[in-house]
Amino acid sequence: MSQADHRPSNFIRQIIDEDLASGKHQSVQTRFPPEPNGYLHIGHAKSICLNFGIAQDYQGQCNLRFDDTNPEKESVEYVESIQRDVHWLGFEWSGDIRYSSDYFDLLYGYAVELIEKGLAYVDELAPEQIREYRGTLTTPGRNSPYRDRPVEENLSLFTHMRNGEIKEGAACLRAKIDMASPFMVMRDPVLYRVRFAHHHQTGDKWCIYPMYDFTHCISDAIEGITHSLCTLEFQDNRRLYDWVLDNISIGCHPRQYEFSRLNLEYTVMSKRKLNQLVTDGHVEGWDDPRMPTISGLRRRGYTPASIREFCQRIGVTKQDNTVEISMLEACIRDDLNENAPRAMAVLRPVRLVIENLAADHLEILSAPSHPNKPEMGNRELPFTRELYIDEADFREEANKKYKRLVLGKEVRLRNAYVIKAERVEKDGDGNITTIFCSYDPDTLGKDPADGRKVKGVIHWVSASHGLPAEVRIYERLFSVPNPGAAESFEQALNPASLQVLSGAVIEPSLVKARPECAFQFEREGYFCRDNKAEGLVFNLTVALRDSWGKEEA
Repeated sequence: MSQADHRPSNFIRQIIDEDLASGKHQSVQTRFPPEPNGYLHIGHAKSICLNFGIAQDYQGQCNLRFDDTNPEKESVEYVESIQRDVHWLGFEWSGDIRYSSDYFDLLYGYAVELIEKGLAYVDELAPEQIREYRGTLTTPGRNSPYRDRPVEENLSLFTHMRNGEIKEGAACLRAKIDMASPFMVMRDPVLYRVRFAHHHQTGDKWCIYPMYDFTHCISDAIEGITHSLCTLEFQDNRRLYDWVLDNISIGCHPRQYEFSRLNLEYTVMSKRKLNQLVTDGHVEGWDDPRMPTISGLRRRGYTPASIREFCQRIGVTKQDNTVEISMLEACIRDDLNENAPRAMAVLRPVRLVIENLAADHLEILSAPSHPNKPEMGNRELPFTRELYIDEADFREEANKKYKRLVLGKEVRLRNAYVIKAERVEKDGDGNITTIFCSYDPDTLGKDPADGRKVKGVIHWVSASHGLPAEVRIYERLFSVPNPGAAESFEQALNPASLQVLSGAVIEPSLVKARPECAFQFEREGYFCRDNKAEGLVFNLTVALRDSWGKEEA
């Protein structure tokens, strides 16, 4: 392949290279098979980038197939959100969207074939009895008393199941394999169960639904998948994957390959736990910017390119490990440092008055939208007598390490003049309400005369022309690196994961900011306009540097 030198290498790509070179396969066909029971998260992004990326690089095909065999937990909302996420990440699936439910008639036929071959039977043990009979990792299972039913009786009972004549939990169809197998998945696994549930694709046509392990391998074979890629927890399930395909009359036998799933610090990847965060109100929804969902990362200001870069950096291996969240943050920081326009926003404003300016003074200054990209143009900054600066940028007294405004000393206003703090005004509680300054009119774009050295630079916004805004400061959702291991992952929640600053003031150019488009708020961090909130609401995407748990001097 002409692009081979530019593709990342991993054990899966090496297998594909060998299969193509040997003639085992003439082309590559992959699939991304999400279950529509929740929103996709950053771990799914790894699988998306792997499956779709391989198809792109090898000029192959990648199907989007919804594993919709559990209608009680699935919905059209999740189906639509998954499609949006795949498209947003920059990928396009081959042909029409596929559903496992498209194959329900075929799956039923293959189940009947297994029954006719004496390789499946209808079991009337209760679900808890099936678990008890299955045994443990150290003790073999026991055969069900219904295991040796005649084929005709099994066919009749399976028909009754399909016709809705058997109650939920009263019977299921099981494969007849080996109750003494050292692999639990091979101890007569359930293939079909009764569920009187309305299906978002098939309506009420079916009241029996196939299990994932039975459905997935057959769906792969129907679609001609050459390399079925899944995470390591399905490694033992490969034995059942192969057993099903070996024992039905289907002309294609895909191969399953496992890779390590993504484990990320300070978050959880379990859909059940993510759903619990939503339903219990710990977050505002699946797209809360603190969530590791793709829609949450998008709302927070992460870009598709940064997520694809993250997935490339972490690579694809068979070794389970936990990735530092700082690696994900570094990817978006690198992207935005290069591409995000600059702007000024004062998050915690304090009033500053330049006394040697007229009350009606208005001067339009020009500042670059990006210091290294002149092609991005300039923005206009109204400069007036009254400004806002951040309260953290002024002290009445400070040591030499403090490089901001100090009473009696000078500092430069970003893209503007040098000012000197002369005096302050306070309220009855001793809080500073106004800082009175003078400015040097001969310092715009140049150093002061007389050899004065001004080391500090602070940002500012005109009090009369700045726009009120809400700024949301997001920290990590959990306060411990591995919340999934906590006795209660809810107790590991970070109470300071969201801070809402309702009194921020932003430069007027930001009125045109589009949702999800990030800006660097100079000296503060990278922010994007929220894609759901009314008005000027900005979300912190990532700080200018990794300062988690560190004190700033």
